[in-house]
Amino acid sequence: MTDPKTVLRYPAVAAEGLDDWRFFLMKLHARFRTGSFTKGLELVTRITEAAEEADHHPDVVLTYPQVDVDLQSHDVHGVTSRDVALARRISEIAAELGVESAPRDVSTLELALDVPDADEVLPFWQAVLGYERPQSWPEVMDPGGRNNTLWFQEAPEASGEVQQRFHLDIVVPREVAEERVQAALDAGGTLVTEEFVPAFWVLADRHGNKVCVCTADGRETASAE
Repeated sequence: MTDPKTVLRYPAVAAEGLDDWRFFLMKLHARFRTGSFTKGLELVTRITEAAEEADHHPDVVLTYPQVDVDLQSHDVHGVTSRDVALARRISEIAAELGVESAPRDVSTLELALDVPDADEVLPFWQAVLGYERPQSWPEVMDPGGRNNTLWFQEAPEASGEVQQRFHLDIVVPREVAEERVQAALDAGGTLVTEEFVPAFWVLADRHGNKVCVCTADGRETASAE
């Protein structure tokens, strides 16, 4: 039996066959199309009961007409067997209620700031945003889990008095990535590089502002964006 505190990486999570879920940024993500607020509340109530029984609690957002669920073992800041087990149970509950999943719809938006030295500026952004810093990555995160994460990319050339060097990372399911890239190109964007595909594509708008379309696939072998 897998240690419940062992963090599972992408290949192991993908092998679990969680059809309703997608894995990226060290979380499992799912969206369930409830069709009504009442059905959504029923699903959330059942998820709450399952979470209490498992003594393991997801992040749940109820809106009309859907429910979004994120699963992560917060004590280790990653996905473990506890999350996999609860994901399976939540999928069973959704099926019992006749609620369809929409795994292609999930995504996470992060902000990235290019800096020559993250340690020099990270404390400022942590303080001004009121965020927390995890131990494993140069980033700061909203402790309430609602606002976007800000992470710091090493860029030695980003020094001196230059314009602010932000870019966006949009993380999507692997099967959606090419469609998203093509849609951006059709809308006037350009492909900067596909060197790190399938981990991420780098695109730019007509003014040269860059964005990365990211997936979980290949992220552990790709260099920093």
